[in-house]
Amino acid sequence: MIEASALTKHYGAKTAVDGLSFVVKPGVVTGFLGPNGAGKSTVMRLLLGLDRPNSGSSLINGKTYVDLPAPLREVGALLEARAVHTGRSARNHLLAMAATNGIPRRRVDEVLGLVGLDEVAGKRAGGFSLGMGQRLGIASALLGDPGVLLLDEPVNGLDPDGILWIRNLLKALAAEGRTVFVSSHLMSEMALTATELVVVGRGRLIAAGSVDELIHSASSGVVLVRSAATERLAAALQGDGRTVSLVGGDTLHVTGTDSAGIGLIAAREQIALIELTPQQATLEEAFMEITKDSVEYHGGTLAPAAAGGPR
Repeated sequence: MIEASALTKHYGAKTAVDGLSFVVKPGVVTGFLGPNGAGKSTVMRLLLGLDRPNSGSSLINGKTYVDLPAPLREVGALLEARAVHTGRSARNHLLAMAATNGIPRRRVDEVLGLVGLDEVAGKRAGGFSLGMGQRLGIASALLGDPGVLLLDEPVNGLDPDGILWIRNLLKALAAEGRTVFVSSHLMSEMALTATELVVVGRGRLIAAGSVDELIHSASSGVVLVRSAATERLAAALQGDGRTVSLVGGDTLHVTGTDSAGIGLIAAREQIALIELTPQQATLEEAFMEITKDSVEYHGGTLAPAAAGGPR
């Protein structure tokens, strides 16, 4: 389990983390989301004892990271996959880590096989592609077979097959009862991977809870209904106090009730339904809605070229 309590970190006049508290429980994948500059990387560093907070505290399995007797066996971390001696081979990099942490040599070959680097284990890490370097970073995090994992953008540089692999791996590790804490900017991937979310902006907590709860909070409550008898159905729904708008020849948008309520009214009136679909927000839409006031860096729009100008 990971526990952050009123974490605060200043860099000069800049407040990177501002009184942040959250809990990451074992047994599920917890996504860590926030716009650029939200403080996610700083929080990861604070959790791992790489930076010292100005106030507040963080615990991993009830202890600060520096007080863990065998940290690599309890916590696996990926903050910067390229932080590897470029002249070392993948195997020698992992062997050095294993030797300094009392980890058997056989575990090195196990994790190399797990991340798909066994065939290039003897090659220098400096020649690795971004995706291969990312796999080596994940192997390093898994080397001690830890019960807690903190991974910063683990799918960065991976191809679609690699993304699917890391998604299934994280779910499998969580299913074993491990604590899995993953930061990412890929909302579509977090929607498929995470069960719980911690969302931050400008160093502060914006939301914490399940993916379903976050999406539901941002959904409009509109149900799309298609029927060959839209006029009769609309009249019946309005008679029951529902708000109805016609958006197509056979399509209604209904608010003030859920799909079950609409279905019961349609059955009572003996009206056949072609489609009955709640209009639910995506995780990306929900994220954009709740973080809209916390975005520090806004892109502009491309102005049209002047007549006769370069194209």
